[in-house]
Amino acid sequence: MDHSSPPTTQAAVTAVRALADAYGRTVTVVDDIGADRTSRRTSAPLFTAVDADGSLPHEAFVELAGSPAVSIRLFPEGDTLVTVEGVEFHDLPREAVPAFLRSVLGGLAHVKGRFFPPGYRLVVPLPGDRTYTEAVTGVALTPWLSRAFRD
Repeated sequence: MDHSSPPTTQAAVTAVRALADAYGRTVTVVDDIGADRTSRRTSAPLFTAVDADGSLPHEAFVELAGSPAVSIRLFPEGDTLVTVEGVEFHDLPREAVPAFLRSVLGGLAHVKGRFFPPGYRLVVPLPGDRTYTEAVTGVALTPWLSRAFRD
């Protein structure tokens, strides 16, 4: 399996598809191509499909079926929003998405609890001593988050 960093949105989608196939998950992809279709475009004038530099921005929303519920929104600027069981990881670099997904689907991601202040955090370790941590909001943990709980 290729562990290189995806330079474009399409390369990241291809890497996510390959990982989903490796873990037996089905993938749904919605592509928005063009400055008039992407969600966070401010550099292009109204009713134009390309940016001022002539580039054609590409944004994608990827959803993986099964447990844990994972969705990935890849933005043209190179950042992503990854949601795992309702826990949102904002501003994740595009190059970290394959390793992040490999960690979640491979069972390395886990939930940590705290006594004070009370709460839970979803911890996703990546190679190279990088770790992404986000608070788990809500009253109860989902079944997958409960199974991923570690002391």
